[in-house]
Amino acid sequence: MTSSALPQPDERWRAFAVCLGAGFMTLLDVSIVNVALPSIEASLGAGPSDLQWIVAGYTLAFGLVLVPAGRLGDVRGRRPVFVAGLTGFVVASAACGLATTPEMLAVMRLVQGFAAGVLNPQVVGLIQQLFTGADRGRAFGLFGATIGVSTAVGPLLGGTLLALFGEDQGWRAVFLVNVPLGAVLIPLALRYLPRTDRSSPAPSSERPSSAGRPAATGPPSARLDLDVVGLGLVAVSVLCVLLPFVNSAEGGRSPWWLLGVAGASVVALVARERHVERAGRTPVIPSSLVRTPSFAFGAVVGTAYFAGFTAIFLVGTLYLQNGLGLSPLQAGLVQTPFALVGAVSAAASGRLVQRWGRWTVVVGIVVMSVGVLGVDLTAARLDGTATAGWMAVWFALAGLGNGAVISPNQALTLADVPVAGGGTAGGLLQTTQRIGASVGVAGIGAVFFASLAGAEGPARGHGPALSVSLRVTLALFALALAVAVVDALRRRRGPHEAQPAR
Repeated sequence: MTSSALPQPDERWRAFAVCLGAGFMTLLDVSIVNVALPSIEASLGAGPSDLQWIVAGYTLAFGLVLVPAGRLGDVRGRRPVFVAGLTGFVVASAACGLATTPEMLAVMRLVQGFAAGVLNPQVVGLIQQLFTGADRGRAFGLFGATIGVSTAVGPLLGGTLLALFGEDQGWRAVFLVNVPLGAVLIPLALRYLPRTDRSSPAPSSERPSSAGRPAATGPPSARLDLDVVGLGLVAVSVLCVLLPFVNSAEGGRSPWWLLGVAGASVVALVARERHVERAGRTPVIPSSLVRTPSFAFGAVVGTAYFAGFTAIFLVGTLYLQNGLGLSPLQAGLVQTPFALVGAVSAAASGRLVQRWGRWTVVVGIVVMSVGVLGVDLTAARLDGTATAGWMAVWFALAGLGNGAVISPNQALTLADVPVAGGGTAGGLLQTTQRIGASVGVAGIGAVFFASLAGAEGPARGHGPALSVSLRVTLALFALALAVAVVDALRRRRGPHEAQPAR
């Protein structure tokens, strides 16, 4: 491709700015809501299961739709799918902010997560479409920084909004803040994002449109081949795992028999995937990926790690606000060192993984576990607001380890996947991580609420409850660590240790 065939640089970077804004907004909603949970609990009378669905529902819907949404954007054009996802996200955010019952809020969070899952694959696809060479590397670097900033800003922004608008109704601003942002981004997306020209046979070419905006081409004969039944079986299996844990948080009888239904759904999914692949169609989980050791090991590491990692901020926020009596802003400040140190660590881990490969992830999990263990022991043994200072220190150490886990694991997991299958593999990896996160929130949240019932001790019983729930987190980290060590030893005998990404 010659330079004359590329869109004008200014136009490409304007389109990229729109992508960053939308990506920032959807990823911000993963972390900003946590500090508002106690306020939602008090304002709407939400119970433990409601709070779990408000957090886990967003993550679950986000994860389940990533793969089909990525395929939809590839076939139908990324611009219209991007705009549809962004519009849906803004409308769902407004509905969340106007919710009058916890059930309505939980349902709207599912819709919001669905829209975010539609939008995010288009961001990655558009970056690949708009840039080549060094510019593409720079764009992905800025996108990675945006992810880190959104994680760091979330708790602080949420706490600030609650401080400005009051803890009783200020939680609504956490969702409504997306409405003016979306009102700016939607017309900018229509103005700057590249259109799809279906008359061109070259799916990867790019050319300037008549208006000077970047225009992309798409394959005229592409077919939207989605295994809807397979996706449904994935959703059923995950929901059947989630429901018993969420219901148990209320203290009543829980339908544990659904775990058997989940197992049967997994068996049916395996049979279905084999049938779909033999028929020459596109399965949800391609067998070629399952047979790729680096992907299989990395997916297990990521799923187990996210299952333990994500719930920390749900139970940690409830401990800091309901147990220690901190304000939402103060609770956000306690958790901020995790994101800030993690962002620095993530930036350095790119160089470390080139030299040390999977051992970078092993060390990261160990450091993260030590930080979480420090939070565990602090919450179990200390009381009073001074405890928050020690927790901030341990959160910083945990963030140091976390930065050396997530991005390096993604690079190593996708290292042996052919470039042509990179989009599918990346989407599937994100899906397994989001599913792990939603199951972890449900399970660890259930342990926290069950331990809190009638508990005594530091922070009005919240300290022991946090400690017990973090032991589950540490067990999941131990599983991720064991798999990572096995993979590291396997790689030592193989040829790919020095080339984690290609």
